Parts: sequence; C-alpha cells; structure tokens
Amino acid sequence: MSWIRALVLSLLSILVLLAFSGEVRSAAVPDGSQQADPKGAARQVFVPESEASNFFNRRSRRSVKYYEFQAEQRQKRVVSERMREYNEDQRNAYENYAEEDRNEISERSSEMNEQLREYHYDGLHPRYHWFH
Repeated sequence: MSWIRALVLSLLSILVLLAFSGEVRSAAVPDGSQQADPKGAARQVFVPESEASNFFNRRSRRSVKYYEFQAEQRQKRVVSERMREYNEDQRNAYENYAEEDRNEISERSSEMNEQLREYHYDGLHPRYHWFH
C-alpha cells in the first residue's frame, strides 16, 4: 500500500511542476493579439462569380483526349473479341483433330487385334457358334 502512496505523490508533484513551469505558459494558445483576417481566409476559399462560371463552363465540355481514349477502348474491345473468337476456333479445330485421331487409333488397334486373332487361330475350335 505504501508504494501506491509513493506513486500518487510523485505523479501529483510532477503535475504541479508542469503546471507552474514557464514552458507550459509559452506553449499556450495566443491570447488573440494577432487575429487572422477572416476576409482573407474567405478570399482564399471563394472565387468571384464570373471565374466560377468560367470554370464550370470549361469543365462541362469533354476534351479531345476523352474521345481519343473512348476510341482506343473500343478498339481494344474489338481486338480482344477477335482474339477470343480466334482462340475459340483454334480450340474447336484442335478438339476435332484430337477426336479424329483417337478414332483412327482405336480403329487401327481393333484391326490389329482382329489380324492377330486370325493369325493365331489354330482351326481346331470354331470361332463362332453357328452350326448347320
């Protein structure tokens, strides 16, 4: 409990020293002897009506760069659409080729198997069960 008292007393002494030190007074807000001109601040923020209307009139028209940018974007979209269609056609062509190739390989292997069966047939047993 005694250390709590010591801590409180030391904090109070620091507070008193800061309250009465000269540095704290020099850091205070000025008393207003040098007041800022409120009209000067308003002049910096607000502009005359003629300048404001000119500003908005200039800003309302689209610049040439805007139209150039839009044209470039349209061209990029057209090119990307063509590339997508080209890639889709290439993919379809490859899938058709791969399917035909698989079918051909399958047909060749079945022909080869049939030839091997005929070659190794010994003639002792009938191949098919049809007797007359």
